[in-house]
Amino acid sequence: MITKRKNLLANQRHCKEQLAPTTRGSNLFYVASIGATIQRLLCHSLVRFVMLCSFALVGFIQLATAQLMAKKETFTHADTLRGSLNPNRDWWDVLRYDITVKPDFEKKTIEGKTTIIYKSNRGLSEKKNRKQYYDAILGIGDSLTMQIDLQSSISNQFIIDSVILIDSFYESRLHDNRINNKGMISKKLKAFQFENICLIKIPSDHTVNDKDSITIYYHGKPKEAIRPPWDGGWIWRKDAKGNPWMSVACQGLGASAWYPCKDYQGDEPDNGATLTMIVPDTLVAVANGRLVKSETLNVKLGEGSSQSQISNLKSYSWQVKNPINNYLIIPSIGKYVNFTDTLMGEKGKLDLSYWVLDYNLEKAKEQFKQAKLMLRAFEYWFGPYPFYEDSYKLVESPHLGMEHQSATAYGNKFGNGYLGRDLSGSGWGLKWDYIIIHESGHEWFANNITTNDIADMWVHEGFTDYSETLFTEYYYGIEAGTDYNYGQRKGIQNDHPIIGPYGVNKEGSGDMYPKGANLIHTVRHAINNDSLFRQILRGLNKDFYHKTVTSTQVENYISKKAGINFQKTFDQYLRTTLIPQLNYVIDTAKATVTANWTNCIDDFDMPITIVPTDKHVKVSTKTQTIKLTNNELVWFNKKNIERLYYIKTQQLASKP
Repeated sequence: MITKRKNLLANQRHCKEQLAPTTRGSNLFYVASIGATIQRLLCHSLVRFVMLCSFALVGFIQLATAQLMAKKETFTHADTLRGSLNPNRDWWDVLRYDITVKPDFEKKTIEGKTTIIYKSNRGLSEKKNRKQYYDAILGIGDSLTMQIDLQSSISNQFIIDSVILIDSFYESRLHDNRINNKGMISKKLKAFQFENICLIKIPSDHTVNDKDSITIYYHGKPKEAIRPPWDGGWIWRKDAKGNPWMSVACQGLGASAWYPCKDYQGDEPDNGATLTMIVPDTLVAVANGRLVKSETLNVKLGEGSSQSQISNLKSYSWQVKNPINNYLIIPSIGKYVNFTDTLMGEKGKLDLSYWVLDYNLEKAKEQFKQAKLMLRAFEYWFGPYPFYEDSYKLVESPHLGMEHQSATAYGNKFGNGYLGRDLSGSGWGLKWDYIIIHESGHEWFANNITTNDIADMWVHEGFTDYSETLFTEYYYGIEAGTDYNYGQRKGIQNDHPIIGPYGVNKEGSGDMYPKGANLIHTVRHAINNDSLFRQILRGLNKDFYHKTVTSTQVENYISKKAGINFQKTFDQYLRTTLIPQLNYVIDTAKATVTANWTNCIDDFDMPITIVPTDKHVKVSTKTQTIKLTNNELVWFNKKNIERLYYIKTQQLASKP
């Protein structure tokens, strides 16, 4: 907090310095000119008074402008490289990642390789005419440049050892002596590291839809997470018995904190990924998807020797068949034991697998029974679990939890609530395990439906936060769900908008959780048709199945399917911090309500539904009078309305 205050004051000083030349050249010159005239007509004391007033006015304008400008965040070139598409990113799509990593627990270092299979989006002629990013730096002329992300700093340095291209086979290349016995061409590529990226020279002899691959060999010391999952990095811990326990948390920070990749949320590997972990044979390594291979490794007895012996290392290879986002591919390494179950779900048999530290097995067998309850509820609300091919897993983690696809990280100490607390204060949050419910809810919103830009992350967190309300409602009734949702409002800060700035890898306000959930609850009651609302939730997961989207796409989808234009509603709650206020006057003699919206954007027009009769009341920023029945008038009060809608209400004595 002290650091933020220092930054704010520094920004204000900077803004004043920027404004000063303009002020001196206009306002003060004007004051001086008028002062000269007044000086000839009035006494010097009056001149000083006028000038002091003018200076005060100028200072006020400067301060007000500086304060407004101080709210704007400054982003760097590195932020843009990370958060947006550029000519070195948009010419190719990731099809698959094959990752191998070998951690050294004592040194807190890793070495590994990443193979990226990719598809070219453009043909040779178009690429040759396209100005390439940093051509001058690399001196590569018409060659293609590929941006690979790998975060490196003085304290957490990664070194790329080599980059190998495995190029597609073409008949015209049969004479090339670099062709290997699999009909592929292998070539070592030039690479240049800077600003958390690596620029790689790629031969430009591609055509549209060419499929090629590069393998990047690297080693180094990844950033260590101190307070995971709130700060990202590699996690080096010991369990309660003193055994090594390793994992990664990198949402926001990015997967490039530990392996080279195209660290852009809008490009998922269409054909999934594999993660191979090489670890001491006393430990077990778990990752996303299904275990496809585990083996004890052999080492050669000496250079040039054909003999080998068994080492103390073991490799575990896990495979995901479905698209998966970079930050969701995570290793979990420790003294794990496993137990399994199955669920007959909407798409048939779903395999359930649970991995926990050996001494927590019995507690996990009891607590993880809630996973089936969660899956039943969420398949009802959202549709089939999106990753039947990859199974569903809970994996005990050395941090609170994270939505790692098909391998949800769990660290809630095998108890209900959020580390034993109810975040809503309603009491309902102690009926279930927050991490099992919330993080698994992300399988639908974040893992199935993923936003292109982290600025739109409310789509992940708002819908998933609302999944807690829907889970509560499914098992305890609609009033219990509403109690829970209403209680979440105490966590809303309205500090800045939910949607963040685009193209710089920056999310919006943390209000994306409770305010996002309350926005969805508000829209649900404005629609006033729970059957239709459920169809919309299921439709989102069907029509955007395994896709990346924008907030605008989701907003438009809801409006279209609901038959109500909610654009002003979304703009109000996602892009401002204002809480709309419903002002109303009740005239019992005439059986009318006169109402309008204030503290809102222009033309805000969200409807209100009167529950007893399901009557839609259309309210706008213009005052209007609505005829109601006696029962409807009785219902129309602050308590009933604010319970269903995240708004403020004000009953007035006379027309607003």
